[in-house]
Amino acid sequence: MKKNRRLWFPFLLLALYGCGAIQEVANAEGASGTGDIILEQQDKEVGVMDPETLTEIDPGEIARTEGPLRIDFAPRLSFGLGKVAKKDIVYSSHAQMFKNILTPRGSFIQVSDYRGTATGWTLQVRQENQFQQESNASAQLNGATISFDKAWTNSTFDKSIAPSVSKEIITMSNVGETYNIAEAKLDQGVGTWSIVFGASGENAFDQENTLKPLTDEKGKPLVNPDYNNQQLYSNTAINLTIPGVANQLPGTYSTVLTWIIAELP
Repeated sequence: MKKNRRLWFPFLLLALYGCGAIQEVANAEGASGTGDIILEQQDKEVGVMDPETLTEIDPGEIARTEGPLRIDFAPRLSFGLGKVAKKDIVYSSHAQMFKNILTPRGSFIQVSDYRGTATGWTLQVRQENQFQQESNASAQLNGATISFDKAWTNSTFDKSIAPSVSKEIITMSNVGETYNIAEAKLDQGVGTWSIVFGASGENAFDQENTLKPLTDEKGKPLVNPDYNNQQLYSNTAINLTIPGVANQLPGTYSTVLTWIIAELP
């Protein structure tokens, strides 16, 4: 039976303002003295890894699922501040920050598969509701869409068993629809993998640099007090497009994204 695990939590996205060990078991049977051995897959406990250097890092608050097939980490997307406008505007998400290193990265999802079956899995995402104000559910950004681009994978495991990711832009144009982010077929995706959108200029994998430092109108760096006042960066690999025809009222808008890790049959 196909199983899936879901991870969901609200994301503060936009504010608009009006201006274990291998186990061995041996069993002797009868006079022949035959023996059996059972090798079980190690369900390795791993921390969150830097998707570029694969060293353990501290991303702050962690949302994850449990079990041998799980999501170790999912990003909390933020698109910062915008202005009420009557034309289509694209906002890039903030890059992923860490508390113990000073270089931001592209947003990423970390998946682990230690089931020992190598039967494959899919990683999916679904937007549960349109962007709306918490205090006024009727204030919605109708037609607003999130898109994911520049996807790639990284792991300490052999790249020959890497899960596949789309080379096309994934645009979540329909609220409530589930979109495939990555797929590991038979004998793929075993171990721990990062599915990354965008990259820093420091990456050693020939990935395009999608990060840009953010400043205010006077050129002063914008910082995040939750991350030791490090400078914020945008990541053009994940974007929010708001059409000019959307009913834009000043206020803070949010939505809920559900991340799903599902076993393949």
